[in-house]
Amino acid sequence: MNGAVTIFKKELKGFFLSPTFWVVCFLISVVFSWVYPIQLNMFAQLLLNYVMQQNVPANQLNIHYGVFLRLLSYLNLLLIFVVPALTMKLFAEEKKMRTFDLLLTSPVTSLQIVVGKYLAALAAVFGLVLVAISYPIATAALAKLNWGPLLIAFFGIFLVGAVYAAMDLFASSLTENSLIAYVASVMFNVSIWFIGIGAEAVDSETARKVFEHVSLSTHLSSLVEGTIRTNGLVFFASIIVLFCFLAERVVESSRWR
Repeated sequence: MNGAVTIFKKELKGFFLSPTFWVVCFLISVVFSWVYPIQLNMFAQLLLNYVMQQNVPANQLNIHYGVFLRLLSYLNLLLIFVVPALTMKLFAEEKKMRTFDLLLTSPVTSLQIVVGKYLAALAAVFGLVLVAISYPIATAALAKLNWGPLLIAFFGIFLVGAVYAAMDLFASSLTENSLIAYVASVMFNVSIWFIGIGAEAVDSETARKVFEHVSLSTHLSSLVEGTIRTNGLVFFASIIVLFCFLAERVVESSRWR
């Protein structure tokens, strides 16, 4: 896997030397610096007035549900649009600059190319999640946090980002136009959330269970509540492997043209 490591280092260097990555980090920081204090103030007001509000759900009095999960929903929304901005050039730019042909003639396999690029994209997603988790960590100086559920919840949103990265890598492999790759990636990222809606649209119990099993939100919900389930991890791994495999097939097919 030396070829994959070489490509990983090259792409990782490209990510962290690219203004795009730092602009995305700045964007997330701006949004969270605006949203997070508002959520904390709302939570503080809720705690002060909860005696007067008898209908407040008990979980809303927990900072994990009242603040951190809302923060994760904002992060997920941002990842839908910023992960494609990071991955759109992974293959599309190489094809446009004709360096993709040189890559194909180098002594690396299609699998090594895809694995190297995907791991670099994964490292970039991890960097974005670190930016987001720094806000709850800063809160630890002011309040006692339950670290287990918090870290598992952010691990869950990292897995969602890993799924986005795999789908967006595949989208980038289909075209030499970065803009088309970006639009296709956003469509992939948004559409995967609509699969779970099918569970509410069908009457058949069997069909409903199938939709729930392939729903991203179903498997993410247990993670954000602080519970790791084996079937959820298998589901995320399956989606990632599927789209990396599809990208590898696209790259391999290019060798024979």
